[in-house]
Parts: sequence; C-alpha cells; structure tokens
Amino acid sequence: MIDVQPFDRLGRFRNDWLNARHHFSFGSYHDDRRMGVGRLRVWNDDEIAPGTGFDPHPHRDMEIITYVRQGAITHQDSLGNKGRTEAGDVQVMHAGTGIVHAEYNLEPTPTRIFQIWIMPDRQGVTPGWGARAFPREVEGTLTPLADGRPGADGTALSLHADAAVLAGTLRRGQTVHQTLRPGRAAYLVPATGAVTVNGVAVSERDGAAITGETALEITATEDAELVLVEVVA
Repeated sequence: MIDVQPFDRLGRFRNDWLNARHHFSFGSYHDDRRMGVGRLRVWNDDEIAPGTGFDPHPHRDMEIITYVRQGAITHQDSLGNKGRTEAGDVQVMHAGTGIVHAEYNLEPTPTRIFQIWIMPDRQGVTPGWGARAFPREVEGTLTPLADGRPGADGTALSLHADAAVLAGTLRRGQTVHQTLRPGRAAYLVPATGAVTVNGVAVSERDGAAITGETALEITATEDAELVLVEVVA
C-alpha cells in the first residue's frame, strides 16, 4: 500500500524564526492516524530564518538525522562536537544515554532541512554525532547516507537501528528500482520535483508511506531529489 500525505495537509507550526511542517504528530500537532511508520517516528520539514535556530536542548534514546535541503546548519553539542552541514549533506546524532545539542542557521539566507527521528533498536547506547556528503553527481540511484541494516558496508553513517536513510537524484523520465524485504516499510519524500511510486503520484514535499510492498518502481515525472527512509514495519 502507498499512502500519500499531500504537503498542504501536513501539520503546521510557525513563529518568528521557524516555519515547520510535520509529517507525523509532533509538538502541538497531534493526529492519531499520523504517528509514524514502523520505527520512523518524526519527519519535520523546517525552514529556519537567518541568524536563528534551536538553542541547547536535551535528547535521549533516539537516532536523529538531519538532511539539509538549502543553506547550512551548524551543530554543537555537549560532547564537544561542532560542524557545519551544507545543502544536500546529512548529519546523524545518536542521542543514546543523553546529549544536549544546538542547531543554528548562521547563514545570510533561510536554511531548509528535513529532520528525521528513528527509534533505536536498543536504549542506552553511547551518544555520538557525525556528518557526510551526499554524492549528488551520481544520478539514477538511491545512495545510503545513514545505514544500520544488517550487512551495511560501512560507507554510510552508522545508525543504532535496523533502518536506512537513502537519497538520490533522478532526471525526468529516469526510473530507479528499490527492493524492500518482507516486514519492511518505507517513507519517501521528494525534496524537489515529482515522481510516481508504483504508479502513484508523489509531488514535491509530499510524503508517501509505503507498507506491504517488496518492489518499488520510482519514476521521475520532473527532475527530482528524493529522500527515502527504510525501517522495520
């Protein structure tokens, strides 16, 4: 089954520096029908005004992935990690036993991110943080950017969850095939452009919850940049 949540039906939050859309229940937005997909619990589509951001705050026992769509995000945490992640790249924070972090847009223009939370397979892991580049020059495939699935080859950032975050670019008319093992689910969002997934249309910043499918045929109806999360259903 492929269930598409149009962008204009996502949950909303806005203040003087943050314009957020929530694919699943989060903060003041709650919908019993939108509580996540498998181990995927949060997918926020955030626009952060220049010179602002999330002041230091704590997390624990969650895998938090940030995919930067536009601009850059600057991270700092209680472990002493600091880093600037640019558009198209990804960072992963293992909250584990507890971490305090801040995320700021220190750029002169708005920063747009997807923030994705995946529940870990076990609690109490050692906290950590890392970032990596997304090879945008490779078209027509989905590349694992963060991967905790059995057999992961170690080229992606690690996850303490049997899950993966993949991204790719497709030119209009290109098709990529993705296999899901039985008992797996996926959530796909075009950061830009539009695609069909097994014939179902998914437009820019829509979310497609994919369950009960083992073979995905993803075809770009416009040039597209895609982010897909695979999890245990």
